[in-house]
Amino acid sequence: MKNDHATEIAELVRPSLNHLGVELVDVRWSGRGPGAVLTLFVDRPGGITLDDCERVSHTAGAVLDAYDPIEGPYRLEVSSPGAERPLRSEEEWGRALGRRVNVRYRSGSGETVVEGRLVAVSPGEIELEVKDRRSTRVVSVGLGEVVAARVEVAI
Repeated sequence: MKNDHATEIAELVRPSLNHLGVELVDVRWSGRGPGAVLTLFVDRPGGITLDDCERVSHTAGAVLDAYDPIEGPYRLEVSSPGAERPLRSEEEWGRALGRRVNVRYRSGSGETVVEGRLVAVSPGEIELEVKDRRSTRVVSVGLGEVVAARVEVAI
């Protein structure tokens, strides 16, 4: 499935999921033919329960059946984005405020990876409190420079 097709599916199901109080975080397609899987990653404040996944599956399934945007058989799955969820939008960054995050970003001609506590989110920029053995410093990163980022789970 191409990204524009995933975008079409997201646009079809998002209003119904918002009505359920659930945010559609990502849409992924894997496999081909009868083994194809469409996975909807959803979240809401306080996290997703199995009951939420079941409600989303029934609701999204009804919408997809009505509009029939996918040719051929597929299996619909609904999942939480997970504890170490990726961070993509400013809203996701805002929800991660105060948590430990891992960020890989473009720096000069290469990339840099930092891990620290997210202390600020402003339009187009984030700030991380990074500690090493001797000091604590604040690292500012432009959101346009972020290659990949995720929330860290404390052990």
